[in-house]
Amino acid sequence: MKLFYSVTSPYVRKVLVLAHEAGIVDRLEIVAATASPIERNEAIFAKNPLGKIPALVLDDGRVLFDSRVIVAYLDTLHDGTPFIPADGPAHFDALTMQALADGILDAALLCRYEITRPAEKVWEAWYDGQMEKIVSALDMLEASAVESLSGAVTISPIAVASALGYLDLRFKDNIAGADWRTGRPKLAAWYEGFSARPSMVATQPN
Repeated sequence: MKLFYSVTSPYVRKVLVLAHEAGIVDRLEIVAATASPIERNEAIFAKNPLGKIPALVLDDGRVLFDSRVIVAYLDTLHDGTPFIPADGPAHFDALTMQALADGILDAALLCRYEITRPAEKVWEAWYDGQMEKIVSALDMLEASAVESLSGAVTISPIAVASALGYLDLRFKDNIAGADWRTGRPKLAAWYEGFSARPSMVATQPN
């Protein structure tokens, strides 16, 4: 299998953390690729018409995207406890937590794109609106979700940790003017512990 990859992509990191945790990372051939919203990368578009990474090329030539589909597929390739619970409330809780984490990333990437525009084209109200989504999601994690992240390793903590790692990478001290840890001691303590896992250390952006 070939995984189209960028070292700074938090969606790719989520895939790789799960692959490490599942013990199947050695089955992935990593193909370095850079995706941009304004510069077309033909190598990526040839596999994913949306031009996004990650994209996973299977041995039979089929291509899977996006990260949520890829982690669900990888979860079928190991013999351990599923990272996405198979059914019942736990299944939908895990998918919802992954959606929340991916929503943080979606908003963060929009903020990132906005602040890399020429200064005269930056839309501050748009930036602020996306940042409010991030703040609301972080506050919800602090208020009601840390305990659920602290149990078995599922897609929930993997996705949340990947999102928080991206905030550290791109928005250090800049989530509504402060580090995302400010006012969120439980979430910060949980992340400190989870980010020490070998799977997180191995996928740390350079």
